[in-house]
Amino acid sequence: MNILKLLPIIGFMVILLTNCGGGSDWRTASREAAGIAPDPSLTQEAVLHVYGARAWGWRGWFAIHTWIAAKRTDEESYRVFDVVGWRGHRGQPVLRVQEDIPDRYWYGEKPRLLKEHRGAGVDELIAAVDQAAQAYPWKQTYKAFPGPNSNTFIAWLAKEVPQLELELPFTAIGSGYLN
Repeated sequence: MNILKLLPIIGFMVILLTNCGGGSDWRTASREAAGIAPDPSLTQEAVLHVYGARAWGWRGWFAIHTWIAAKRTDEESYRVFDVVGWRGHRGQPVLRVQEDIPDRYWYGEKPRLLKEHRGAGVDELIAAVDQAAQAYPWKQTYKAFPGPNSNTFIAWLAKEVPQLELELPFTAIGSGYLN
């Protein structure tokens, strides 16, 4: 095939990929709470949620970013367990476990609840997730594809803590890195 005939197609694809962020800027994209997680000041029971949201930019066409948010019985805040690659570029561990908004928009993308555990036995589940997170072998390593990435981390937790009863969707690219 003549290369000149491919130029319009290549040009279209370049334009499409460079404009795939929908005009949004990751620095100004929403990171607000989505209103999915129960208010911890009004919810005494333990809660563990697994969230997924479309990845930022063109990756969101086919991939999601996943994380876990948990609060123990009578706690008034959530801890978020996640892995984010840009932390590694700044010399920080890519794994983060800290108090945060549980259901925050992922750079403009509304999260969806993938799995919920509430009430009796969830404090023990949270302790098991925390222990597994501390043993995660790629705390300093991130690679978008094939992994390890954010979805590899959540898949690792699901493998180490089968009580999560979590099956990630196929759009959780990197979750198969463990295989």
